[in-house]
Amino acid sequence: MKYPLDFESTFNKTYLFWLSRFIRNKITSLSNRQVNDKERLAQILQELVKGYDSIEDLKSVVKEVRNIGINSIHVYFIPLSKLYTFMTNYGASSMKEIDEELLSDFLATETSTLSDATKKNYRIALITFFGYIDKQNEEKNAYVYRYGIELKNWGGLAGKSGTKLPSFMHKDEVQRFIEGINNYPFSAKIAARNRLIIKTILYTGIRVSEAINIDLKDFNKDDDAYIIQVSGKGNKPRVVMIKESIIKNDLSSWLDVKCCDNNLLFCNQKGKPLSQAYISSIVEKILLSVGIRKEKNGAHMLRHTFATLLYQKNKDLILVQESLGHADINTSRIYTHFDKDKLKKTTDIF
Repeated sequence: MKYPLDFESTFNKTYLFWLSRFIRNKITSLSNRQVNDKERLAQILQELVKGYDSIEDLKSVVKEVRNIGINSIHVYFIPLSKLYTFMTNYGASSMKEIDEELLSDFLATETSTLSDATKKNYRIALITFFGYIDKQNEEKNAYVYRYGIELKNWGGLAGKSGTKLPSFMHKDEVQRFIEGINNYPFSAKIAARNRLIIKTILYTGIRVSEAINIDLKDFNKDDDAYIIQVSGKGNKPRVVMIKESIIKNDLSSWLDVKCCDNNLLFCNQKGKPLSQAYISSIVEKILLSVGIRKEKNGAHMLRHTFATLLYQKNKDLILVQESLGHADINTSRIYTHFDKDKLKKTTDIF
């Protein structure tokens, strides 16, 4: 069913109407392989048809959808929720006030401090959202309003020459961080779980989204190590390994008390999956507790640390690619920038 562009009485209500329907559309098109609560997801899809009265209510639902297993939905919601605030402050009264120039202004102000990858996500979210409205709006006289948003001329991206190198920890910082993991004052019920998942990410380089969805059947002991099968981007499986001695005590303590749904290895005290935001928050707390400050203190920085030290030790780019699950080896080349041995050769030119 199609609706008039300015469907509701005010801009705020109309924007929330379209955003709710768009989020519903993206939920049904993103991968559902990791969904852990089909009944609740079905309820949410029905709620999204009716819409929400506030952006905060919609934000809470999107967070719940992520926890259910649609992990990428926030990539679309975050830019569009910020556009809602931008337009509200702008004093918009109609959806027709939005055009390419205004969206370029929005991107220029909201993404100025963000990485190129995040800026691209913002652009994609805007193009996809207004492309959806282009197809779904229709007036009573069969007139269709077309945004035709392309943002081809937006100059916010720095390009390859401006791409930032990822944050990572040096060897001495890693040792301090590991001590921080073991000494951080977690509550007794979750201490072993938190130490186990953070060590697993640090020592294997897996993504946070991969860690929180590890299935017990894919976590198996082999001699003095554990072999873990994870599902990466595009549901591509790969295998990583971690020494038993690193996680033995934490694993034993956690398995004694865990009560996870769907045979998950990690979960909260209600049996539901942990969120990526929660893992990043505890990583940041540990980092700060041992005096380590990076440009980005989240859990993804542990993956960059693993890859950087792996390349420095082995000088094997193929190994880095396979360990991280990169489809293209060029994605892994970023870690060659930290090869100090090669850099030292440049100091002897003259």
